[in-house]
Amino acid sequence: MIHEVLGFLKDQLNQYLRNRDSLQEDKVVFMNAERSETISFPKNAITPLIINLEEENTLRPDNAYLQIRADGTRVGVNPEIRLNLFVLFVCNFTAYEESLKYLSYVIKFFQSNKFFDHEGTPQLSENVDHLVVELMTMPFSNQNEIWNALRTTYVPSALYKVKMIVFEDEESRVLTSVGESVIKTLLQ
Repeated sequence: MIHEVLGFLKDQLNQYLRNRDSLQEDKVVFMNAERSETISFPKNAITPLIINLEEENTLRPDNAYLQIRADGTRVGVNPEIRLNLFVLFVCNFTAYEESLKYLSYVIKFFQSNKFFDHEGTPQLSENVDHLVVELMTMPFSNQNEIWNALRTTYVPSALYKVKMIVFEDEESRVLTSVGESVIKTLLQ
């Protein structure tokens, strides 16, 4: 699912840039997956890079291991995992002014497209209900840590928190009573 979300955001941003500047080629591209000591971002491109995942616990139900189906059947499930992705959009262009221009385009795009659902964007994967994208501001010390961890010099970029990707248990077990679900949960 994570690959579907990142691919969706890449495609949406590419479409925006094509419409805005009548571009023929994609400007938003993924990095080469080749491992090396330092990361090199593609030239004259915007590269989305996941730098962190965060579990969202605040929306969990009281009994996360119990689910009641529409027909009233109680089933035992492993609690769903809701993830937030921290995606860094790196604008690496030969001319510094171009990097700043495309960074501005990224910010403009997500400022006017903070919410994605199936109604507004049918291209969104069926596995994802909706996405909310918000700009994150990092202190200089955190920025420094990220770029040091990437082992490369700073490039104009913006960090976005993409909420929420939900992973659900696909193998539920029918239970006869709520008490039984609690016992089964504790024994697992």
